[in-house]
Amino acid sequence: MTFADAQTRFSNRASDYARYRPGYPPEVLDVLRTWCNLKPEHAVADIGSGTGLLARLFLENGNRVFGVEPNPEMRAAGEESLRDFDRFMSVAGSAEATHLPSDSVEFVTAAQSFHWFDPEPTRREFQRILKPGGHVIILWNQRLLDEAPFLRDYEALLRRFGIDYASVHDSWPREEQMLAFFGAGKFTSHSLPNAQEFDFEGLSGRLRSSSYLPAPDHPQSAPMMDELQRIFEAHKVKGVVRMEYRTRIYSGKLDSIG
Repeated sequence: MTFADAQTRFSNRASDYARYRPGYPPEVLDVLRTWCNLKPEHAVADIGSGTGLLARLFLENGNRVFGVEPNPEMRAAGEESLRDFDRFMSVAGSAEATHLPSDSVEFVTAAQSFHWFDPEPTRREFQRILKPGGHVIILWNQRLLDEAPFLRDYEALLRRFGIDYASVHDSWPREEQMLAFFGAGKFTSHSLPNAQEFDFEGLSGRLRSSSYLPAPDHPQSAPMMDELQRIFEAHKVKGVVRMEYRTRIYSGKLDSIG
């Protein structure tokens, strides 16, 4: 499934996304060193780089990172967040048309963005920009849905108030999408624990960062925030609630499939 508004739907949510979305565990780098022989001298094209949450991890590892992002507001937020890294280059492009040179990077990454891509032109573009033997890494912070009462109530809120939550949820990367993209036997997978703790202000920002929920001027926004307040008060411990994730990592090569 692809979304007609994939490149614009976060325009009014970039600030909350930058402040309240989870980053990626540093152990991701250990996994990629083991699987893919990741080294600091490798160049990375981070596709759908958004506010720079994954790019930061590679930049801190010493990698040169091309942050390819089609949405101007998200791209500007990423440029601001990563302004102190001289090995970061911001690129106005998309998964289907990165505008990067052919055979230019050892790694192509997509974090929390793969489900917005059109798979066939994306595969061709990734093959074009990767050096021979290069790797594609797809990462996803998968929010846990029912492992604790707070998580269950938060998921119920999304399903109650979400405008197109079901469609977005169903598009999240799963094994079958990875099989279709990489080919059978062409990828490996791993997962790591990840979590955030929020006071009510932080939880509100985390909610607002989701593209499938009503904007503040929508008539359902106020009832939604009232329900969020109720959920927070019911589950807070020492003034915070805990959002839990599994960071899913898929790694594969595309040069061996057509």
